[in-house]
Amino acid sequence: MTSSRLVAPELATIEVHGLTREAFLLRATLAAGATYGAMSATPYITRALAQEGGGDVDILNFALTLELLEADFYTNGLKQVKGLSGDEKKLATELRDNENEHVDALTATIEKLGGKPANKPTFDFGGAFASRAAFLKTANVLEDTGVSAYNGAAPAIESGEVLGAAGSIVQVEARHAALVRLARGKEPAPLAFDKTSEMAEVLKAVTPFIKA
Repeated sequence: MTSSRLVAPELATIEVHGLTREAFLLRATLAAGATYGAMSATPYITRALAQEGGGDVDILNFALTLELLEADFYTNGLKQVKGLSGDEKKLATELRDNENEHVDALTATIEKLGGKPANKPTFDFGGAFASRAAFLKTANVLEDTGVSAYNGAAPAIESGEVLGAAGSIVQVEARHAALVRLARGKEPAPLAFDKTSEMAEVLKAVTPFIKA
């Protein structure tokens, strides 16, 4: 599959190096988002987590891995991207701090439940830091992917307390996406409903991208 056929090619260039199931699922999530759009990964995530059957700790570890990805993206973007305005740097700093707080909260919750927090994989963001435009566009699709991931994970969460915590995070991720769209001169909420794709389509599309 070539990048010219991808809806969100920015996600296809991001590499996640790691052999844990959280890293594997994150790679597949990014692949689904690249192929059908960041908000269309929801059905893949729902089914993948249901098949795992590992309970709330496994779901939280997947969310933690995603938050580590986003935190790393903003941390390195602030160091490497040239041409950001003062307001854009302020926004990226705020988003970085939010993602780090999510990492801390998820880590604490996993430990409270008696689980072991996932190790941080190594990330490679491809050309996302090459320009202001590339950085903001990638930020946009990453935030949309985060919303899709939390929406996809929600049906598999067993604890009402954990579901409430995830709900409080996904709302912030959606606000992040809207703020980044505004920074790009785009409509903050262009759709009334998130689009989804058929499960079979998503699974067929992401298979070539998944590396063990």
